[in-house]
Amino acid sequence: MKKLLSLTLAGAMALSLVACGGGASSTASTAESTDSTAAAETTETAGDASAAASDPAVTLVYAEVNPLDTIVGQTATAFKEKVEELSGGSITIDIQASGVLGSENDVLDNILAGGDTIDISRISAFALTSYGCEKSMLLSIPFTWESREHWWNFANSDLAKEFLNEPQEIGLPIRGIFYGEEGFRHFFTVEPVSGIEDLAGMKLRVSNDPVMNGMVEGLGAYPTVVSFNELYSALQTGVVDGAEQPIANYKSNAFPEVANNLILDGHTLGAVQVVITDNAWSKLTENQQAVIMEAGKYAQEFNAQLSETEENKVLEDLKANGCNVVEVTDKQAWADACSKVIEENTASQAELYQQLKDFANG
Repeated sequence: MKKLLSLTLAGAMALSLVACGGGASSTASTAESTDSTAAAETTETAGDASAAASDPAVTLVYAEVNPLDTIVGQTATAFKEKVEELSGGSITIDIQASGVLGSENDVLDNILAGGDTIDISRISAFALTSYGCEKSMLLSIPFTWESREHWWNFANSDLAKEFLNEPQEIGLPIRGIFYGEEGFRHFFTVEPVSGIEDLAGMKLRVSNDPVMNGMVEGLGAYPTVVSFNELYSALQTGVVDGAEQPIANYKSNAFPEVANNLILDGHTLGAVQVVITDNAWSKLTENQQAVIMEAGKYAQEFNAQLSETEENKVLEDLKANGCNVVEVTDKQAWADACSKVIEENTASQAELYQQLKDFANG
């Protein structure tokens, strides 16, 4: 990760990060690399980003559930600015942040039902699991990612293209642009907790996802589905006893006001991707499509440089303002508690899952 973070953004543009169609090396087998290359053809463009300025003007609506000051919000702004710069103004990105267009599931339901009011969305990697994307599910399996470097080794690999383009492979009307992350996800609670045993019997809010539900059950708690936009009031009124989020989102959504206890279990990395609808893609000229993908390369590297630094700053600020932060020095008990959900959700893709694990070694 240190090596990645030291790269300049200009250097990243030249390297053309693979998740958006570039050519970094991968640890996948030759056969798998061939499959990845074939899958990635859906995001290759024949256009010239530098020639997009004279193309017809188009505005694309970008949905983001979090505020603009979060890691993902700042990434959205970086993407917007680069698109508008590279296109010479022929493309405008209209970011609708703070969940004004609904939750991630609301947005995906709208898009996949054929709606045309949203063109681009930042989603959690696992959000597509409910829509048939089996590979995407592996990205959110508890205790898969040992570090940020582990995640970025994958995200900048040839194998990442195969994952990013899964929606196209199974016929969903969206395609991936780039990957990012918003930090490791941790539990936060209304009442103080000191360890895994304190979560037993708690009602913990999770998204409506089988992996997340199974993880919470493994911890001895009760998974409770609550809309993200209603989570603050649910914590305030006792509908739920806690929830889980990346640190930056926890702070930006004012959750410390109603649940000021944070336990740094890091059960999974907040892996995200940005997708564009087929409807929006078809509105663009080939030159404008090239702009979108080139801006995606830029935004992916921007996110990589921003995330760890921003998260560390937020954590220090939380501690300084009285948040009860509990470090977890040994996560083995947590991983053991989640063993059932890990095994059940990786068995059918064991070889592919092992490839993800192997990226821990570079």
